[in-house]
Amino acid sequence: MKIVEAKEIFKGVFILVDDLGTERLATKSFVPKISVYGERLFNFQGVEYREWIPYRSKLAAAIINGLSNIRISEGDRILYLGIASGTTASHISDIIGHRGIIYGIEFAPRPIRDLVTVAQQRRNIIPLLKDARKPYEYSYIIGESVDGIYMDIAQPDQADIFIRNCRMFLKPNGYGFIAIKARSIDVARPPEEIFKEQKKILETHGFEIEEEIRLDPYAKDHIMFVGRWKI
Repeated sequence: MKIVEAKEIFKGVFILVDDLGTERLATKSFVPKISVYGERLFNFQGVEYREWIPYRSKLAAAIINGLSNIRISEGDRILYLGIASGTTASHISDIIGHRGIIYGIEFAPRPIRDLVTVAQQRRNIIPLLKDARKPYEYSYIIGESVDGIYMDIAQPDQADIFIRNCRMFLKPNGYGFIAIKARSIDVARPPEEIFKEQKKILETHGFEIEEEIRLDPYAKDHIMFVGRWKI
């Protein structure tokens, strides 16, 4: 298999096309020759790319399902709530580059041990073993307003947690991504009803939603809300 084309769809995000016509989402490798979660590495015209797998990353799923603006740029400061072992964060790391920083909040000790290994190679990721419900516990570490917040935490009060962190850290007009898992909120109610409810919570508290993208089939009963902090 040979890569014959790399089409940039967002700044730092590419569609790779091989000689059989197969397309794959990818980012340029910030740390060459190192795979983070088993993703394949491809070389094209002297540049290394990392395949970005939508079944492993909700942001990749959102892009494939029609996200119109990724918003994330080189040099951005990003607060990542629920960073886990760093799968999606590693691709954001590729995009923001040397001048950017990801403050990665994770409550569970096991995944953050894996994240520490990733961060040793990717110096733009700062792992923090903290509870996203308590942003005041890590505000002294971050010590700045951020350009964006990305959240992937499967909790019943995930919208409230997101707003709490926006109020403390997100710049006015800063961007935000929040992946909502309907079954983490209520297994008995229809996902569409839950998504509508969560959207209202976000918009009532100052988050203007610009895009809403269902993540099926890559993440069942999930939606990604993307927008701006207007307070």
